[in-house]
This record gives sequence, C-alpha cells and structure tokens, in this order.
Amino acid sequence: MSNKPGTAFARRDVLKLAAMAGVAMPALISRGALASSGEINIMMWSDYLPESFVKGFTEKTGIKVNFTGIGSNDDILNKMKASNGQGFDIVTPTVNRSPLWKDLGLLMPFDMKKVAIAKVNPAMALGETHWNFAGKGSHWLPHIWGTEGVSWRTDKFTPAGTAPSYYDVWDDANAGKTMGRGHSMILGLGLGMERRGELAPGSVWEAYKTPEKMTEVWTKLTEVAIKKKKNIKLVWNDADAQKNGLLNEGVIVGQTWDGPPIALKTAGEPVMYRAPVEGAMAWVDGLSLPIGAKNIDQIYAFIDACYDAKLAGEAIKTHGYNSPVVGADKFGGEVYAKNFADAYPGDSLAKLNPWPAEAPWYASKRSEFTNKFMSA
Repeated sequence: MSNKPGTAFARRDVLKLAAMAGVAMPALISRGALASSGEINIMMWSDYLPESFVKGFTEKTGIKVNFTGIGSNDDILNKMKASNGQGFDIVTPTVNRSPLWKDLGLLMPFDMKKVAIAKVNPAMALGETHWNFAGKGSHWLPHIWGTEGVSWRTDKFTPAGTAPSYYDVWDDANAGKTMGRGHSMILGLGLGMERRGELAPGSVWEAYKTPEKMTEVWTKLTEVAIKKKKNIKLVWNDADAQKNGLLNEGVIVGQTWDGPPIALKTAGEPVMYRAPVEGAMAWVDGLSLPIGAKNIDQIYAFIDACYDAKLAGEAIKTHGYNSPVVGADKFGGEVYAKNFADAYPGDSLAKLNPWPAEAPWYASKRSEFTNKFMSA
C-alpha cells in the first residue's frame, strides 16, 4: 500500500522502527556537568511524565520539574501564541504539525551537539527533515510514539473479527455506549465507510491535498456523523477522559490513543486496545524549544534523561505508549511486550497510517466541520 499524501513520515519508517525495536544500544552517559540543580518548565501531554520518570530525573540531576499537562496540539499552539512563546522551556508538538509552526517564530532550534540523537531510532528522528525552519536547524526532537485505534471493554463488547473497526464507534448496535475525539473519530468514520463501500477508496487521504477536496469529503462525513451523533456517549479531549469513559461512563467501545486503555489493561481492568482492521493512526510526539525558554542547561539534561534507555523503558511501563529510544523496550518488561503484541497482531504494523502533515487551511477547515458536528 502506498504512503498517504502529505505523510509526515513514511510507513516504511514505521516498519523500520518495529524491526529495530529489539536492537540494544549502550545506555546514555549522564551529562551531570550540564545541570545539577534548578528547575524546568514543561508543557506536555497529560500522561507522558509518570512519577517514575520524574523521580529518576530529579534524583539524577537535582532539577525540579514544573509540569503543565495538555490534551491536544491546539492547546499547545494556542498557549504559545497567546504568550508569544514565553513561560515554558519545553513544549511537545506532534511531528505532523510542523506546517502550523514554521512561520510563527515561536520556536528556536536545538543545539544538536548537545543532543544524543544517535540513541534514537532513525525512523523517528524527523526533526531535520520536517522541522528545520529557514535552514536554522531542527526545531523538534522525537519523544513518544504511539497510535490511535480502538479500545473496548472485554466484558461488554466483542469485535466481529480478530480486529475491531473504527465503524464500531458509530454502529447502531453500540448506540449510547461509545466515545471518540471530535475530529479524529470523524476521520475514523470515513475510513470505516471506505471499508464498507460507502465512500470512495482513498477519500480520507485525498482530503489532505486541497481545500476543495477536503470540503467535498468532510461535508459528507459530517452529515453522516451528525445523523449518528446520538450513538456517541462521550467526546474526549485527553487521556484521563478516555480512562474515565471506559471505567465509569458506560463506554464499551471507543476510538482512543493506545496509552490510556493499555494503562488500564496493565492495571488489571477488563480493557483491550488494538489496531483496527482499517489500520491504526500512527504519530510521533516531540520536544521543542519555545523562544522564551530560560533554563537551557536543564533542558538538555532533560533531553538526556528522555534518551536514557532505562528511564524511557520505566516510563513506558506506566503510560502505555512507546519510546523512540533504541533499547528502551528492554526495560519495559514482559507486560509491555505482551501489550504491544496484543495491540498490533498479524500485519497491523504493516497497515499503520501515519497522520499526514496538516497545512493551516486543513486544520482550519477541519475545526469548522468538527464544530458543526459538536454543536449539532
């Protein structure tokens, strides 16, 4: 299957990641001289910094972490715009959002001499290719990768086959017991409709090419979504809302990120996450430097910790996502390995759909359609 138009990183690179996941490399040597005290202000996805990682980092460096959790790329961008890039030392945009950032002047490039980028799987080291703004160098480093697919309550729902479908979220059979994120579950609806023969094959990806095609495809998707909105129990915006939906809100199946349901599964809850038959959506979240970053030495000490295979491996035990650091999985333990196998059985890794790069016009029009659905 060919790469999607505008794709931020190729499917072959994702497969390369999977193939290299078991390759061990030496643990990163600490640069203790860089920072032994102080603090760092981080705006990051709400479940990306488990206590084990923060504790290990602080014990190693003496640096205090001031953490602000966010639930979407829009949150990051809007906060940075509002503050003109001030107030944080690190922010964490997703790799495919580079077109939205490149002309804003809110970020500054990394000093790559201070970054052990060789510790990262090269399939994930996409900053130089996609975030080198105005030739000034990489404005982005890989931090966490994962997918968006389908999770369900194993005691209350059973997929029709070995893998669920995005369409399960919209199916009348599950009415009032499903959840998803506004914009991405509309996209998932489109993939489900393509598989069912209700939308021309490739329409969802063609919509990324031009405003006209996007309008054509999303007008139809939004009309269907509005008709089926009664089937949706919960619209989530962050990791905690996903967990709460599955545990406390009566949700039996949902379109979610991999981390939250896998964390529940690890904790012994009757929850499963799996790449759907249409293919899971793959993403890489990164680290970027706002122009107002103040604690420079502490920033590079934090990056050192993120690229330490042992610390990264301990973190993936908790948050349920994946690390781009080669060898981190060796420290993830047997449970992590089992969860990964359950999430991506068979040819699931070959069918991953990298989120395509989003032009500003696409993001704007998508918001219009999503708001129309949400307010219907």
